[in-house]
Amino acid sequence: MIALRTPKEFELIRKSCHVVGKAHQALKDMIVPGVTTLELDEVAEEAVRSAGAVPAFKGYHGYPATACVSINEQVVHGIPGDRKLVEGDVVSIDLGAKLSGYFGDQAVTVIVGTADEEVVNLLDVTRESLHRGIEGARDGNRLSDISGAVQDWVEQHGYTVVRQFVGHGIGRKLHEDPPVPNYVPVERNPRLRKGMVLAIEPMVNLGSPEVVVAPDGWTASAIDGKASAHFEHVIGVTDGQPDILTMTEDELGYS
Repeated sequence: MIALRTPKEFELIRKSCHVVGKAHQALKDMIVPGVTTLELDEVAEEAVRSAGAVPAFKGYHGYPATACVSINEQVVHGIPGDRKLVEGDVVSIDLGAKLSGYFGDQAVTVIVGTADEEVVNLLDVTRESLHRGIEGARDGNRLSDISGAVQDWVEQHGYTVVRQFVGHGIGRKLHEDPPVPNYVPVERNPRLRKGMVLAIEPMVNLGSPEVVVAPDGWTASAIDGKASAHFEHVIGVTDGQPDILTMTEDELGYS
């Protein structure tokens, strides 16, 4: 069952998303050489809890941290620890929060210092694929209008879409129907309706789309060891332009 949210619920989800955005803002200036991923996680948790919210990921199916911090070839679900960031690292930070019974979720990928042009381009293409997917999230369209827009943009630039992890509905639960793949054909292709709330999150690899999960049961990495990027927004389907409920990159201070 796909939930259709009221305008009031849109605002409650937006508030949760803005808690996540404030946590991202708190991390922005910390993403420098020498900082550990655990230090990032500690600041993220403090930011979420100080806003009166609770971390959405911590304890979810046993996940041990507030943030997912995935570096270089790590695609998603990197567990924070004693690893220190170094110049040129590609760092994806995925955060979630629950406030007043509703969830927010957002992922951003940044480069520590400078990196090769092909890696910079990977981030640019992934970010743009997200916005193209969002443009497809209109009342009366099909889910495949989102998924196909992401895939088309990624593949025409020579990169690959991860298929083992997808976006999702979000609201009263962190993960709700429908799944939102970043590729077509999709297994389920519902018509989009006003009131649907979706977390659209392209995960794009520089090389192979194949992913392997580490012995920790969480950290998923590109099988060929090449860089990956991950961007995510939560959007509401309206009777017009999609409503982006998460904070923009300008608001986050990453642009």
